[in-house]
Amino acid sequence: MANRIWFYASEGQQKGPFPEAQFRELIARTTVRADTLVWTEGMAGWQKAGEVPGLIAGGAAPPSLLSDGSGYSGGPLSVDLPLWSFLGWCILLVIGNLLVIPAPWMATGYYRWLFPRIHVPQRPNITFTGQAGDIWYVFVGMGLTGYAGFIDDIFQLATIPLQAALSWMIMRWVIANLSSNGQPIPMAFNGSVWAFIGWQLLMFVSMFTIIGWAWVMAAWMRWICRNIGGTRREMIFVGTGLQLLWRTVAFGLGCLLIIPIPWLLRWYFAWTTSQFGLIERSASGRA
Repeated sequence: MANRIWFYASEGQQKGPFPEAQFRELIARTTVRADTLVWTEGMAGWQKAGEVPGLIAGGAAPPSLLSDGSGYSGGPLSVDLPLWSFLGWCILLVIGNLLVIPAPWMATGYYRWLFPRIHVPQRPNITFTGQAGDIWYVFVGMGLTGYAGFIDDIFQLATIPLQAALSWMIMRWVIANLSSNGQPIPMAFNGSVWAFIGWQLLMFVSMFTIIGWAWVMAAWMRWICRNIGGTRREMIFVGTGLQLLWRTVAFGLGCLLIIPIPWLLRWYFAWTTSQFGLIERSASGRA
């Protein structure tokens, strides 16, 4: 059942094929609703998704967006970014990284500013509680590796695994230091550092394909989400490679004009945030 290939009808056109996992994500995003016509091998004909047993609970709403009995429900994340404050923090992050030493304080301040502006379904008042001194050496290391290219191109390539390992440490630290309404959220990133380094190397290689990096990035984000555990809900990433590609191209071309940069930064970040969402974990995966 988990290996089924799905199609659905939209605006008079057939959409697909979609593997089971991707099709479930379309349901989570409400792209496929209870009244959407769907088909997979073994069905006699097209049926409304709500009439297919086990596809949409109750025939009305995606099961991933229903309450799991704990009072939590799912849905996409969103973010409210004041334009000039966001631009200012982006500039401070760049400056902090260039100067190396201020990097831990700039990053910590940015996280404390950012997370209260991210809206998570049924998780009010998100805050970041990490301290600059927790892993200051990691941020200093990240800043120093940025200068590797001034020494030698080969040396810069050799630092890619190190940068990936440092990024992995930062991700674990950030996820472990989130709270809601003053209470720690019991989340943890469980992906291995070696797998993370592998994804970073694959991302580097995919850049030579010009466009392939976007699909690698989308797959990487899904892998990261699958490895975030500790809560009763699962995080997903529903963005596609094509969506990442055209938005990144539009962002890059727009930045050439200089003036639109603040608006483009906010647009790109807000869209990326909205591609993350929360769904119920399967019964076997619930804590």
